[in-house]
Amino acid sequence: MISRLRGTVLEKDLEDATIDVGGVGYRVNFSSLALGKLPAEGQPVDVRVRTVVREDAFDLFGFLTKSEEEVFLLLNSVSRVGPRLSLMVLSGMEVPELVAALSRGEVARLAKIHGVGKKTAERLVLELKDKVKTIHLEAVSRGTAPATVSGAHADLVSALLNLGYKQPQAEKAADLASERLGAEATFQALFREALKALRSGG
Repeated sequence: MISRLRGTVLEKDLEDATIDVGGVGYRVNFSSLALGKLPAEGQPVDVRVRTVVREDAFDLFGFLTKSEEEVFLLLNSVSRVGPRLSLMVLSGMEVPELVAALSRGEVARLAKIHGVGKKTAERLVLELKDKVKTIHLEAVSRGTAPATVSGAHADLVSALLNLGYKQPQAEKAADLASERLGAEATFQALFREALKALRSGG
């Protein structure tokens, strides 16, 4: 099974990226947070990978840190939570915030993540509250503290720039998304709203 890919970012989409390794392109699914932190197209990249094989699919899921991969595996172990939903959860919060929310049993906060809901959030807390305490959180470039409003805005702009948008476009779209959804919105919701603004011309 593929466990790591080191190559060049060939293409980036809304939910995945294609990584060229020796002339072979691997399509890898990422959380929106991880996707926003991937290098720009044409740049070198080194990512951890989990291969999920089903009767009708052969999917690769990518991670930038070991702790992100560990949380993905824990989420995926919860009943009725598959790899796609696990990525959606990882898209809703940075790993340190997610681990903290699970360990503290913050059901209401988890339920706000797109695609989760109260019942799934309760199940996540019930099954993972103690397990996540064993995860070692690496220090990452943008820090391990919960994002401030300005920090979240910078991350959103950075993610849009990495998708190929120009600085003025990214800034405007990030501002519009924040205005429309408010400061309490998740990164994933802001990211989707910003992309919607860009595609509609504002």
